Amino acid sequence: MGALDAQLVPAVDGVAYGLLLFVVAAGLSLAFGTAGVLNLAHGTLYAIGAYIGAELSDGTWGGMLLGLAAGTAAACAAGALLSLATAPLSRRGHLAQALLTFGLALVVGDLLVEFFGADELPVHIPGALDESVSLLGHRYPAYRLTFIGMAVLLAVAGTWVLTRTRAGAAVRAAADDPEMLAASGISPKAVHTGVLAAAGALAGAAGVLGAPIIGPGPGTADNVLMLSLVVVVLGGLRSLWGILLAAVAVGEVQTLGVSVAPDWAPYLLFASMAAVLVLRPGGALEHGGGPDTGHDGAADPLARLRRRLARRGGSGGGAGSGAAGGREAASGRGAAPFRGSARSAAARVRASLPTPVRSGLRGFAPLALLFGPLVFAPAVLDEYSVSLVAYALALGLVAVSVTVLTGYAGLPTLGQTAPFAVGAYTTALLADEGWTVGPVQLAAAAAASALFALVTGPAVIRARGTTVLMITLAVGELTGTVISQTKSVTGGTDGLYGFAPTEALWGGEPMIEEVDVYGYALAVTAVVVVITVLCLRSSAGKLLTGSRGAEARMRASGHPVARYLMLAYIGAGALAGVGGSLLVSVQQYVSPADAGFEIAALALLAAVIGGTTSVVGTLLGVGLIVYTRDWLSGAWPGHGPLLLGSLFILTVYLLPRGLAGLWPSGRGPDGAKGPGDGGSSDAGGTDAGSGTAVGQPAAEAAGTADTAETAGVAAGSADKAQEAAP
Repeated sequence: MGALDAQLVPAVDGVAYGLLLFVVAAGLSLAFGTAGVLNLAHGTLYAIGAYIGAELSDGTWGGMLLGLAAGTAAACAAGALLSLATAPLSRRGHLAQALLTFGLALVVGDLLVEFFGADELPVHIPGALDESVSLLGHRYPAYRLTFIGMAVLLAVAGTWVLTRTRAGAAVRAAADDPEMLAASGISPKAVHTGVLAAAGALAGAAGVLGAPIIGPGPGTADNVLMLSLVVVVLGGLRSLWGILLAAVAVGEVQTLGVSVAPDWAPYLLFASMAAVLVLRPGGALEHGGGPDTGHDGAADPLARLRRRLARRGGSGGGAGSGAAGGREAASGRGAAPFRGSARSAAARVRASLPTPVRSGLRGFAPLALLFGPLVFAPAVLDEYSVSLVAYALALGLVAVSVTVLTGYAGLPTLGQTAPFAVGAYTTALLADEGWTVGPVQLAAAAAASALFALVTGPAVIRARGTTVLMITLAVGELTGTVISQTKSVTGGTDGLYGFAPTEALWGGEPMIEEVDVYGYALAVTAVVVVITVLCLRSSAGKLLTGSRGAEARMRASGHPVARYLMLAYIGAGALAGVGGSLLVSVQQYVSPADAGFEIAALALLAAVIGGTTSVVGTLLGVGLIVYTRDWLSGAWPGHGPLLLGSLFILTVYLLPRGLAGLWPSGRGPDGAKGPGDGGSSDAGGTDAGSGTAVGQPAAEAAGTADTAETAGVAAGSADKAQEAAP
């Protein structure tokens, strides 16, 4: 009885903490489950309310009520603006929404810190609530008991509104059957805006009321968002009572769990999230949003401009121009004879070459153009810039691994920092033991990361779409937690440093100078990227993209799709591990921040910038990200998140098909078809957005199904292709 009595206060704290998470998670559930918006800026909406409430709090009831009204209204308006921002992305799905809202979170978070300061703000509550009351013989804060009562009332009121009122019926209809709702005279767009505004209001009110519990500070938004995602996954999207129970459970783990089992509590949240997603992949994240396509050619402003210009060129040819004339105008033969003749001559030269030579020139010339100038970087850049390029090369391998999974396997991932961290810590631990030879470190890092992928892979490859994003996010966060908690091995939050530098080859000198480290990183990256491109261009790569484009037909024709995806996941893990090894060689330390959510989001953004199927485009995207975050922010110190968030936003709006969409033919810089183009690509097949794994449209899936069904043509026949499969 004494032990139970000692845990009473932490248990009640857990209820208060959980109910605070419930209020936030209820808004996140509305935004995702009803409006179909994966809002990674939801924690920022909480922070808006918390900062405003803390700023207006003066210890009086009037100040508290004014802060509640102002914070709720501000977050509500931000939610309505978020509806306008995400409306153009409704046909492009949750990947684009996640990147956009994450970028908005970075921008707004930077502005909040600029306006309110980087320190945590104090919150002054009315004197009547700033006291302790007796609770079963213990003194307990009166404010927290009051908050518990308000949250319970909110749960009851919210359930009543959703189940017993016309507004609730409209919200449910907008999620289940928007066409029928429109036929009844209610605009689904208006309901969509209202839902996101209401979700913002809930987050803002939770921020004001929860500020004394989770005070406003620079890390508040990220912490609240992650915990809310766990609650939504555990409780489901359609049941407020399920979310309430999950929130209380999470609150108890965060308070009572730390008191009772401090060694296990940090792992329970994301482990339980991953378990629910794996065991209940269909029900955990059901939503009523639009199709989850990674890209949509119809929404691409550059594609629309090219089509408009092509129509104008074709319409000037008179009655006899027709379709052939349009094709001539589009290719440039009719409008510019000299250019057309030059292209024809070049085409004849290429046609005279053997097929392997033509394929090699088309696939590897862009890689040569990318890596060639990098050889001379130390001669024209200062040491700091050279170190940034070397860091970008290490991060580039992680981004390429994301391209392999997202663009080719159809598994959009937010967790490639996990094998990246495994490779980095493996290399650091080996170096600390005196194993400093580069090839040994690379091989060990790749093997350790591949083994990690082998263990976690079965949980990932059986899921699809947004569930993959959430599972890989849970894997990444759980890995970061393990790294932070195992201080005796990983150094905890301090990381590992002080180990011997890497030697490029056996018998070589330790690489201390920036130029030497850069040359090593460049050589390793070039070799690994070439090997990756060769694999993607092989028959195995074609089978992989065929599995993504029409998985059902591939399975029906006897192809072991799960095996293809598993091998791709293991290979991508090894690739990320090599990137982690390079990171340690470049910066001579590693910390849990290198496995954080921000790095995972940056790797995914780089893949989207490239077009999800372009390796060269992905590497260019990494260069742009590092330039924006680390070099350009030097001209505006302290505003790196603002610049980086702006890059997220501009990329989502201006490059919906990535850099591959800038090429008139639809082929990316390395010959890969841009998303949404269909057809087969030199890089290994079709790309219809993110494929069926993230909700490929039916018409597009039908168009790629035939390509996927004959994905083994490169091997001679379907049977030969299956024999050649990995």
